[in-house]
Amino acid sequence: MSAMKNFVGWIDERFPLTKMWEEHLSKYYAPKNFNFWYFFGSLALMVLVIQIVTGIFLTMNYKPDATLAFGSVEYIMRDVNWGWLIRYMHSTGASAFFIVVYLHMFRGLIYGSYRKPRELIWIFGMFIYVALMAEAFMGYLLPWGQMSYWGAQVIISLFGAIPFGIGDVLSEWIRGDFVVSDATLNRFFAFHVIAVPIILLALVVLHIIALHEVGSNNPDGVEIKKNKGPDGIPLDGIPFHPYYTVKDIVGVVVFLIFFSAVIFFIPEMGGWFLEPDNFLPANPLKTPEHIVPLWYFTPFYAILRAVPSKFGGVVAMGAAIFVLFLLPWLDRARVKSIRYRGAIYKAALAIFVVSFIALGWLGTQPATPTLTNFARLFSILYFAFFLLMPVITRIDRTKPEPERVTH
Repeated sequence: MSAMKNFVGWIDERFPLTKMWEEHLSKYYAPKNFNFWYFFGSLALMVLVIQIVTGIFLTMNYKPDATLAFGSVEYIMRDVNWGWLIRYMHSTGASAFFIVVYLHMFRGLIYGSYRKPRELIWIFGMFIYVALMAEAFMGYLLPWGQMSYWGAQVIISLFGAIPFGIGDVLSEWIRGDFVVSDATLNRFFAFHVIAVPIILLALVVLHIIALHEVGSNNPDGVEIKKNKGPDGIPLDGIPFHPYYTVKDIVGVVVFLIFFSAVIFFIPEMGGWFLEPDNFLPANPLKTPEHIVPLWYFTPFYAILRAVPSKFGGVVAMGAAIFVLFLLPWLDRARVKSIRYRGAIYKAALAIFVVSFIALGWLGTQPATPTLTNFARLFSILYFAFFLLMPVITRIDRTKPEPERVTH
């Protein structure tokens, strides 16, 4: 035991191991009223680890070459020991990542986790979300299947809508060629396995550091640092370790049960996680009947298609993401948590959630006149939530926020 203490002491003289352990785990005091919604931050971190580990194993046999990419994926699935499991873990993990992140963001919306003093946490989180979208898009091209090829062709062509000739130059630069080709595959592979993961990891570290600097929010929206005991410890706080590390393990186990069930029984999820067209090699001469992105992009794809002008659609799609960055300054309510907000905000949030889900479904459907009109309606409702938020949150009747957290 003394030998271990001496070893740890030797490390502490050269690296702040114990200090980091105490600041971020054993002596980091979190509110003691965390509920179910606070599982998703740790689950997102776990899925990130799954994606990195499985991605490393996939790159050992994947060939970033337009003539070999599709065949190398089939080789991984059929001939590499446990290759099918690693590939399905990675493809299922991509969708699981977005499910967890969307629920994590929704938690922020209902409990006001983006409000002062946590604006920077939200901004870092949004940059993580954008980096995750870039990572997923670039990874989607790598199997070099029909939907991968044509989906990339359509999405990259959207940059061509930027006026003054900038769009055409930008599209060509992203592709590395005049069309999606071997050059595109190579640069997307480089970004997917090296550049974006490094950015993603850096943003996650910044997100966690910012969180631990100001402290975690809670379902009551009460700042626990305002009420401290004589020892300087928050009266409504408990050490993150072991109390919440143990609780998070329960969430991880439940998550892995569902995750494993998908992998072993329905890895394609009826075409939602892996489309049937992507089991066909890319054919530049044959366009799929209906080109759609994967489900986690479809709400923004529906907004894009809802605008008649191509340039206007690109602007609307970008604005739909950008407006999320502005949430800390759009919300003017006197309280943070939905527990103490009035009926107007609750109704507005419910309409926003319905519109987001509806746009997600509409983005998977052919653009008929009727469905396009519905997409326009739900796009208006989506943006109305943000544009009207300063007014709604000011006139909404709120309940008094408690001084201490409730149980």
